[in-house]
Amino acid sequence: MKYFIENVKNVMEKDPASRNFLEVILLYPSIHSIVIYKFAHFLYLKKLLFLARLVSQTGRFLTGIEIHPGAQIGRRLFIDHGMGVVIGETAIVGDDVTIFHGVTLGGTGKEKGKRHPTIGNNVFIGAGAKILGNVYIGDNCKIGSNAVVLRDIPANCTAVGIPAKIVRQRENLNIV
Repeated sequence: MKYFIENVKNVMEKDPASRNFLEVILLYPSIHSIVIYKFAHFLYLKKLLFLARLVSQTGRFLTGIEIHPGAQIGRRLFIDHGMGVVIGETAIVGDDVTIFHGVTLGGTGKEKGKRHPTIGNNVFIGAGAKILGNVYIGDNCKIGSNAVVLRDIPANCTAVGIPAKIVRQRENLNIV
């Protein structure tokens, strides 16, 4: 319950369009997708793989957000607008990450093992960005809208373009 309330408060802090607690609970697909993911992930960890995927795909149908039950999601993930977001099976998403619509954290083919991105803490991923393969996005990064990231991005950077290139690197950034 604490995790759920923390996520609702996070949406209210990050989205100026949110008006109240009840509105966020009832109308925000970000909240719905995270609740569904948590249940699917629980089933996945219990090796109930078919049931986990069934729950996950039901969540995708209801919210337009696809989070594989095997993904590892940190605290206070905010998926703004959400439609078309895909988070793959071996993706790891840190704490305080913001993802906009149309983002893919996906693989690049039929590799085995770790094949999806690892996203650090306090990362902002703009609409339509694609982060593909077993790449690492460091803490406090910003990934521009429609960027295609195929290589690691170190902490405290802004990356944009196709393929993504670092356009800004901040040193000694102290974000709490």
